[in-house]
Amino acid sequence: MLRVGGRIFSDDVIKRLSETIQKEPCLSRRKLSRLVCEWMDWRNQAGRLQEMSCRKALLELDRRKEINLPKVNKHYAFQKVNKPAEAPPIAEVSCELAELGDVEIIRVTTRFHSKLWRSMLEAHHYLGSGPLCGAQLRYLVRSEHYGWIGGLSYSACARRVESRDEWIGWTEEARKRNHTFVINNSRYLIAPTVRVKCLASHVLAKCQTRLVDDWERVYKYRPVLLETYVERGRFSGSCYRAANWKYVGGTEGRGRKGTGATVKDVYVMPLQKKWQAVLCCCADGKVHVRQRVAQKEPRDWIEAELGGTKLGDARLTSRLLEMTGMFYDKPLANIPQACGSVSATKAAYRFLDNENVDWKAILQAHYEATEERVKENSLVLVAQDTTTLNYSTHPNTQGLGPIGTKSEKVRGLMVHDTMAFTESGTPLGLLNVQCWARDGIGSKHKRHKKPIEEKESWKWVESYHAVSQVQKRCRNKSLLVVVADREADIHEVFAEQYNTPDGAQLLIRAERSRNRKVVDDKESCEFLWTKLEQQPVIGTREILIPPSEKRSARQAILMVRTMPVTLRPPMLKKNMPAVRVWAVLAQEVNPPIGIDGLEWMLLTTVAVKQEKDAYERLEWYARRWGIECYHRIIKSGCRVESRQLESARRLCNALAIDMIIAWRIHYLTTLGQETPDVPCTVYFSDSEWKALTTFANKVKEPPDLPPSLNDAVRLLGKLGGHLGRRGDGHPGSEVLWRGMSRLADIEVAYELYTT
Repeated sequence: MLRVGGRIFSDDVIKRLSETIQKEPCLSRRKLSRLVCEWMDWRNQAGRLQEMSCRKALLELDRRKEINLPKVNKHYAFQKVNKPAEAPPIAEVSCELAELGDVEIIRVTTRFHSKLWRSMLEAHHYLGSGPLCGAQLRYLVRSEHYGWIGGLSYSACARRVESRDEWIGWTEEARKRNHTFVINNSRYLIAPTVRVKCLASHVLAKCQTRLVDDWERVYKYRPVLLETYVERGRFSGSCYRAANWKYVGGTEGRGRKGTGATVKDVYVMPLQKKWQAVLCCCADGKVHVRQRVAQKEPRDWIEAELGGTKLGDARLTSRLLEMTGMFYDKPLANIPQACGSVSATKAAYRFLDNENVDWKAILQAHYEATEERVKENSLVLVAQDTTTLNYSTHPNTQGLGPIGTKSEKVRGLMVHDTMAFTESGTPLGLLNVQCWARDGIGSKHKRHKKPIEEKESWKWVESYHAVSQVQKRCRNKSLLVVVADREADIHEVFAEQYNTPDGAQLLIRAERSRNRKVVDDKESCEFLWTKLEQQPVIGTREILIPPSEKRSARQAILMVRTMPVTLRPPMLKKNMPAVRVWAVLAQEVNPPIGIDGLEWMLLTTVAVKQEKDAYERLEWYARRWGIECYHRIIKSGCRVESRQLESARRLCNALAIDMIIAWRIHYLTTLGQETPDVPCTVYFSDSEWKALTTFANKVKEPPDLPPSLNDAVRLLGKLGGHLGRRGDGHPGSEVLWRGMSRLADIEVAYELYTT
């Protein structure tokens, strides 16, 4: 007994087949297939013998050497390889839909129409004209005013597609019995020279109104469901969504024969209200419907953030969106765990190793999205800082460099990033990232002789260039102030701002060891610290110092002094201009015993004319701690230092994705504090907040209305280990990161048991 072509061939049938072939060796394969169909009562929905399906099964039995089919002596016209006919000329059309006149859908029934349809599809469709599988109907599209403009076809559906079958909910028995009631929109073409808004969805809808009757007229039964497959990355499927088709998931990319194919998005369209009763009906006359697993659409924020990424191939962009979603759902997992399957893991590694994938191109799309958020704020603080990524535990990784002292022998990558924040501290996103591997660690004496362009210090100037370009484009909407720590206290940065009158402003903490010389309004030349400490105290200010590895959080009282000064260029750089800035000196009063008091010397190009201006500059600088928090998220949340990708180029490609995900979780942390009372739907999808509330509160039904963002964030923190006691404060980024990782699995379970 063998199963071939979806049918059981018993030993008796196979024996009878062999005997018939031996008795009548000249019997044609067509007649033989008809005999077998009659023996097995193998018929379609219209009661016709399934000759072609039987003929394929006979070929498979012959291949397995179960029978010996007679040789084919007769050849038919359709077996000849003919040169395709030349496609008809199609007009260049760019107009409104109404200007096309009547759009006519013509079924292909004549030889002339068949040649026309085939030539158009061969010339303009990326898959050509066929072959089409099983039962099929073809149509041409003609405009009243412009003539032939496209064509489409419908044919037998795919036998088994996991996402479609899960959505339908039919059993295996019902699928085998009723799959002919599903037909596939196997080809669809609107000529590339025809650019008319809404035309594609209009043609789909118009063809659909006549398709069921045409199919019944030809095949004697009415289909109940349409399906189609849109190659992910090549097309967006927007015309199907506009025509009310439903996205139900994607294929796995294995192809019909399991030899590998591109991943395709699956769309369906029911043709009657009781379609499920027809498709899920079994031989006993009862309808058996399995629980449906809902398929999630791509996350809106990922599409908005990275949908415009230019990698040279739209399919790479699609893969990027898919990988970002998987990494975001399981931020603590390694790549195989995040991907969840062997095929997805292999695809992820191929993507990271693809020569057309560039981490700078991935981040460029994020920069552009960040700029749009910047335009919505009148004041934006742009913090820049440097961090190191240690890959010493992966000694075989190629392309790394030293990141510590010569004696430490630590290898990895250097990362200098620039992030925009609102005045209240909400991260808007990255505006510039520089990543490199050092060639070596040179001597301090030699570094002093190099021009700034050849030093690592150039990173501060390069970052300032990038922010200034954004400032020029946001000239009438936003003021951008670059905020940096003491490492950025080099005269080249101030000179660059001086030479860029329409560029971003600066707020940089000065380095006491450099204690540069300044000139005040009276033209006297003194050292910066000496000059400021001679000024009267204009007031005191209390500020919260966040915790770090070397200190605990505390409230510090600062006494504040300020005055305008002119920074003189260093002795070896006299060709640079002197730069006018305002200096603000803040020194802690009565620090805790055993702890060095806080001391900030801030140099800013934004005027400080009143006492409140000085306090405001201190608050601006305090926001710089947000980028240090962001670095902790990248390392602890994304675990970028645990990536094992064998080369620095692959690591950088993965790092670009991780940096965007780290920004997103940092954004959630601060957004919950800044706008606590808005509905949580500004961040969470419906299924996410419902899964979160039911699981965290241990209830079966979610509330009628979504909770506030603050409440949702606290519930998410609870998943990540935050106790939520009165004195515990708001959940931190790392706690929320762990909570997001758990929520991804909880959401899947919620959808499984509620749909």
